[in-house]
Amino acid sequence: MVLEIIFNGLDWIFGPILALDPMYPANPLLTVFLIATIIAFVTTLANKLLVDQDEMQASREEMKEFQEKMKEAQMSGDSKQLAKAQAMQQEVMAKQGAMMKNSFKPLIVTIVPIMLMFWWMAQPENAINAIRVELPQFVYYVLLVPLWQYIFGMFYGGGANIPFVAGWLGWYMLCTFAMTQILRKFMGFKAGF
Repeated sequence: MVLEIIFNGLDWIFGPILALDPMYPANPLLTVFLIATIIAFVTTLANKLLVDQDEMQASREEMKEFQEKMKEAQMSGDSKQLAKAQAMQQEVMAKQGAMMKNSFKPLIVTIVPIMLMFWWMAQPENAINAIRVELPQFVYYVLLVPLWQYIFGMFYGGGANIPFVAGWLGWYMLCTFAMTQILRKFMGFKAGF
């Protein structure tokens, strides 16, 4: 009942886009691109608002510095220097654990809406399931499309088995990756993923 209401709402929002897809109404690439852009925007914004980027960058730099000191200590064979680096390790790991917890905040906020969106897109009657995108061989394997199609097929009973062709999930992943990188640059993130 609740899912039906949610799916009807998503049909109401994305139905007109599905119907007006200028390229191919039976192959709604634009609709999945828009959905991927919206989800990329929401997750990137959640990351920007919920994670202290400066603290995250400082933690990365501290970890890099620690790794260099540890490598130096191991190379030198000096037991005092090695003991000092190992003592520093506990402090660095505690800070890393705290930053890891902070980096999961956006996931907690966005996971349910994203799961609902995926569930809606995977419905058998949804036109999105008709998407077939022919990819260059390199992109096909870099995106791990065969693996995703296998996993998708386990849950939804099939998927595109045509070589170098991705279904909606492959197209979604490609669009999300590209849009996330663009939005991260636009929102001033200092580092990649």
